[in-house]
Amino acid sequence: MPYSSIFLSKIVEHFDLEVVYDSGDIEERRITVADVTRPGLQLAGYYDHFGPDRLQMVGNMEHAFLENLTSQDRKKSVMKLFEKEIPALIITRNHEVQPEILEAARETKTPVLRTADATSEFSSELIKFLKMELAPRVSMHGVLVEVNGEGILILGESGVGKSETALEIVKRGHRLIADDQVEIRKVSETTLVGRAPDVIKHLIEIRGIGIMNVKELYGVSSVKPQESIDFIINLEMWDENKTYDRMGLNEETTEILGLKIPSVTIPVGPGRNLAIIVEAAAINFRVKKMGFNAAQDLVSRVFPGGNLS
Repeated sequence: MPYSSIFLSKIVEHFDLEVVYDSGDIEERRITVADVTRPGLQLAGYYDHFGPDRLQMVGNMEHAFLENLTSQDRKKSVMKLFEKEIPALIITRNHEVQPEILEAARETKTPVLRTADATSEFSSELIKFLKMELAPRVSMHGVLVEVNGEGILILGESGVGKSETALEIVKRGHRLIADDQVEIRKVSETTLVGRAPDVIKHLIEIRGIGIMNVKELYGVSSVKPQESIDFIINLEMWDENKTYDRMGLNEETTEILGLKIPSVTIPVGPGRNLAIIVEAAAINFRVKKMGFNAAQDLVSRVFPGGNLS
């Protein structure tokens, strides 16, 4: 799935950046690469393998290098960088913006931004933010909750009881991330993160009651803005003709955005307390991650050699 883009204005707003020079198109200027470049080599004239579509950041070293140049050489160095049509230049540590930078910015219509933050810390936070915003994503019909620190994605057909289960889970002291629609982003080669669309954040729909705001009903500790997806529970109506796993020896996975996430399928039938079952499944998953498998332990007790045959 292709990467998306983010408007430069959203970065300015999120990090409360000072706009030193406004090119007039910050609201429309898009950032498409989740990385940042410190253009030390470029300011010295080396442009092999340079990525002009990345945000450029000037810290202590770059600022000191420019300070040691004559005004003419400084203007030439900065102008060459801006002529590559970079999306913006960010100056950290509240360094003074040299006149030559402003001149080049005006001539090339390149935004110049500034922050008081240290370069390494700001760069790390900015890259993390960009990776989240530009990650490949998909929207799925389901519920995302946090149970004992594990992000549990509950999937199933409409009406199977996902929202009711999530509400009971919240009442048991856990947290809701999203109900009905879950925006899932692949933030790394091993991690999926889910969140609710802004329009339905903190809301849950219960048939017969309607829309409820979980944050207002149960407090701020009952919700969370986003969570990694560690485990998936697929709910389905009980099928008498289907054989369900009773031991837990089968390793099931569900694939999302190319990643295979550990999962289980739980049949829904009369009298089953799904909230308790989901909570138990989450705890059992966590115990397995720590190295203990109850099913394997039972097999070793019945068959000391560990051989089912």
